[in-house]
Amino acid sequence: MMTFAWPWALAFVLFPWMVQRWAPSVSNSSGRAMKVPHFEDIMSLQSSQLIEANRSRRSTLFWVGIIIWSALLLAAARPQWSGDPVGLPTSGRDLMLAVDISGSMKIPDFSVNGREVTRLEVVKAAAGEFIARRTGDRVGLIVFGSQAYVQTPLTFDRDTVKAMMTETEIGLAGQETAIGDAIGLAVKRLKEQPAGSRVLVLLTDGANTAGEVSPTQAAALAEEQGIRIYAIGVGADRMEIASFFGTQTVNPSRDLDEDTLRLLAQRTGGLYLRAKDTEGLRKVYEELDRLEPATTETELFRPTTELYIWPLGFALALSCVTVMSFIWKKDWFLRPRWKAEGIPARAGR
Repeated sequence: MMTFAWPWALAFVLFPWMVQRWAPSVSNSSGRAMKVPHFEDIMSLQSSQLIEANRSRRSTLFWVGIIIWSALLLAAARPQWSGDPVGLPTSGRDLMLAVDISGSMKIPDFSVNGREVTRLEVVKAAAGEFIARRTGDRVGLIVFGSQAYVQTPLTFDRDTVKAMMTETEIGLAGQETAIGDAIGLAVKRLKEQPAGSRVLVLLTDGANTAGEVSPTQAAALAEEQGIRIYAIGVGADRMEIASFFGTQTVNPSRDLDEDTLRLLAQRTGGLYLRAKDTEGLRKVYEELDRLEPATTETELFRPTTELYIWPLGFALALSCVTVMSFIWKKDWFLRPRWKAEGIPARAGR
C-alpha cells in the first residue's frame, strides 16, 4: 500500500494560489520612467487578439508552475510503497559451535541403521538438526584440529551454517586437537555480542594436544566475558575390532579428557554432556535445547520502497522543458496565438 512519511508537506499545495489571491500587486509606476514620444500611437497598435494571447500565455505559465509546485510537494511528502509484512525473529542467543575435526573423528564407532559410520558423520547429522531448530539465534561455526578456524561467523542464516557444517571434512585443520585455541577464538567472536546471551557448544572426542592456549586459560577468558560453555564428549566406550588373535573389545574413547571438559563447563556455568552413540548425541542436543531454549517470538517488518524520485524527476523534467522552450524553441509550447495569426513578434513584445 501507498503511504507518506511526511504528509504534512502536502498542506502547502494552495500556497501559490494564496499568494496570487491576497499578495499586493507590484506597481509598475514607481520610480523614475523614461518618456516615450508618441506613446499613445504605439499603444493603439495593440489589438484585442494580442491582449488575449498574453493573457492565455500567463495562464499557461501559471498552471505549469502549479503542476511543478504540486510535484515538488508530493516528493517532499516522501511517498513510500509498503510491501507485505515479513516476520523476523527477535534477537535470541549468540551461539557458537566449536566442532573437533581432528584425525580421531574418523573412528567408526557409531552406527546408523546398522551401518558403521564415523563420529564426524553422526555429528554433522545431529548438529544440522540442532542448528535448524535455533530460530531467532545467531549461530556461528568454528572447526578445530591442530589449529582453530572460523568456518562461519555469527549469522541468522542457519541454512548457510548447516551447509558449511555438512561440507566440513576431517583433517582440514590438522590431525591434533587444539581445544584451548578453539575456546579462545570463540571468546574473541562472542565478546562483542550482548552480555547474557553468549553460548559456546564445544564438541570433541579427545584431549588438548596442540595450540598456544591451554583449556584452563581459555576457560578463564570465557568466564571473564560471561560465556557459558556446554562441553560434549563424543565417542563410544566399547568397540569390537578384528585382529590377528580374533575379535577384541577396546575403548575408542580412552583419550577423551572428561575431567577437563567438566572443569570448563562448571567454571563458566555450563554443563558437560556425554554422547556414546547416535541416539545419545541426539539427546544431548535436545538437552541443549531445553537448557538454552530458542526464541519463538517474531517481529513484523514491512519492506518499503521510496517513490519520491518519480514526482521529483517529473518536476525537474517539466522545469527543464519550460526553460528550454524559451531558450531554444522560442516558446514552442507556450507560443501565443497572435504569432500564428501573423501579428509581428516585435509588436507583441
